[in-house]
Amino acid sequence: MAFEPKTQAFTSSIATVTLGTGDKACKLGGVNVLPFYSFDAPIENAPKIGVEITDAGIAAYPQKGLQEFYAGCTTPAEMAKRVETMHGASFICLHLEGADPNGENKSVEECVEIAKSVAEATDLPLVIMGCKNIEKDAELFTKISEALQGKNILVLSAREENYKTVGASAALAYGQKVGAESAVDINLAKQLNVLMTQLGVAPSSIVMNAGSAAAGYGYEYVASTLDRIRAAALAQSDDQLQMPIMTPVSTETWNVKEAIMSEADMPEWGSAEERGIEMEITTASACLAGGSDAVIMRHPAAIKAIADMIEALV
Repeated sequence: MAFEPKTQAFTSSIATVTLGTGDKACKLGGVNVLPFYSFDAPIENAPKIGVEITDAGIAAYPQKGLQEFYAGCTTPAEMAKRVETMHGASFICLHLEGADPNGENKSVEECVEIAKSVAEATDLPLVIMGCKNIEKDAELFTKISEALQGKNILVLSAREENYKTVGASAALAYGQKVGAESAVDINLAKQLNVLMTQLGVAPSSIVMNAGSAAAGYGYEYVASTLDRIRAAALAQSDDQLQMPIMTPVSTETWNVKEAIMSEADMPEWGSAEERGIEMEITTASACLAGGSDAVIMRHPAAIKAIADMIEALV
């Protein structure tokens, strides 16, 4: 008797959220199977990779591989144009870390001009990551959403403290997509989604940022949260958890000791750049296996490895 495998395709599915416009627009979500379970049902939208660039330009990335890839790029806009040639890149994430009031404290106007130059330089969808200052991010996201109206960008992210301002401006006033950021907890993630939808933001305009950590740095909490969110969305048909998930990986992995400890201080650890690449690959692959529909990464070598993994599994 021939073996007939049992399939587990769910009646519920993750909502589809589209970023960008035109031929380069990308779709997140839209799946009704567990991550990479293409043997249960076709995966309509494969996981996507976003490439992080920063308002500080290439000076923020001292690694040799990054310096070589972005050689000749003097502005974030030129870096964005170069990203179009990167294998596996589906969208660009502009990280406005220089806006931090405790850092460079770049003005909102300056950041808006940077965002506009990046949007004009590339056809890839654009994600805007703030500086993690609640008040500054709310103002940044509002002004950038207005300046880039019609570009269908995603602002990452609205939090419980500023979701009303960000949601009302980015999504309701200017038709952009909004990331809902919570702190690695399924109940907090659901609560913020409920608040956003009660505000009037459509589920098709919400992408969850359920939190992240580098592998080995409390990542088990991330893993269990991603698993529980995806199980609740598909198996329990919880429509308040059926938004796609985007996980920023680069900002976590390139700041841990394995990635920043110099070879002079820890020669037995080997190449510092290779350590960072391996940390980024490990964390990104774990996030995708747990249920992330998109990851944000930095190093071309790590991005290629994850892109190859996705192509092999979907």
